[in-house]
Amino acid sequence: MNEDRLLSSYGYDLPSELIAQTPAVPRDSSRLLVVDSPTSYAHSIFRHLPDWLLPRDLLVLNNTRVIPARLYGYRSTGAPVEILLLEERGNNCWLALVKPGKRFKLGTEIVFDPVVDIPNEPNSELKAKVIERDESTGGRILQFALPPHQSFWQILEKYGQMPLPPYITTRESQPAQYQTVFAQQPGAIAAPTAGLHFTDELLQRLQAKGIEQAYITLHVGVGTFRPVEVENITHHAMHQEWVEVSKDTVAKIKATQERGGRIIAVGTTVVRALEGAARACGTDRGKALQSFCGKTDLFIYPGYRWQIVDGLITNFHLPYSSLLMLVSAFIDRERLLTLYREAIAQQYRFYSFGDAMLILPEAKVNLD
Repeated sequence: MNEDRLLSSYGYDLPSELIAQTPAVPRDSSRLLVVDSPTSYAHSIFRHLPDWLLPRDLLVLNNTRVIPARLYGYRSTGAPVEILLLEERGNNCWLALVKPGKRFKLGTEIVFDPVVDIPNEPNSELKAKVIERDESTGGRILQFALPPHQSFWQILEKYGQMPLPPYITTRESQPAQYQTVFAQQPGAIAAPTAGLHFTDELLQRLQAKGIEQAYITLHVGVGTFRPVEVENITHHAMHQEWVEVSKDTVAKIKATQERGGRIIAVGTTVVRALEGAARACGTDRGKALQSFCGKTDLFIYPGYRWQIVDGLITNFHLPYSSLLMLVSAFIDRERLLTLYREAIAQQYRFYSFGDAMLILPEAKVNLD
């Protein structure tokens, strides 16, 4: 079998001290590994991003906002409970992962503990009941009973915590550091981490150079970080994630293409949103990209034929992850792993709070 389709082909050894525990300050002082051709690369700093892009290029960013999705409480027996909200299902119902999962039968009631006191708000109690099991995630559907005159989002600010990834073991970072400066639409349970490097000032400098910006929304969910567990990766099923690609963004993409500019995706979530929208509206069959609002389960791995995205800004990803496979569809897998070894040798910082990689269109794998 083609080695690109084997899970075992996506491993690498990372020293634990290179797993970033806190973000760079300021954000754009992180390092940037620039892949600018099939054979060359350069070391840079993220604030120098405008030097690597061209006027008429279009940066597409994900404006999702991370919600305080981790809650702690206890069952009626007094046993402690941990909840990770995954997806809103309407009428104060949420799909959630629960710990310990085996003990959460239908009808189980949970009382949650607040984590912050909000001034001038009366004391209140938040409860939820398990009303259904979700087979695709192993999670539960929870029906929340809210205190009077309070919305779920108000309550979540009081009871929820920012759901940092498990490899971030310190609590030194502030919640605002796990949000992009352009975060607007609440709903993600993890940050679109390639966007964490941008500052307002950097966005302004990019704009001044003629590098336009557009936004999509993909609420990062379990599909992004669910591990691939089958050796033949083509058998991996991605969990669906909610996506919106607006008419305005589609218009900017079309205008960029018509003027000879390039579409640079900021993060793998933007890649999945744009390419997922293209698949949904049949762009790969010769139709123009259209606005899209819905869910995507697109899984990109080597051999994928690109429809929209020309270049990519991305962080360094976990071994054996679907994200590493997506980036391997952009540049040759063996070359990507060689670049990772170079980044490790140069003491780059990895994962969510780590450094970034810019893959320019000249380095992209083309299957046309």
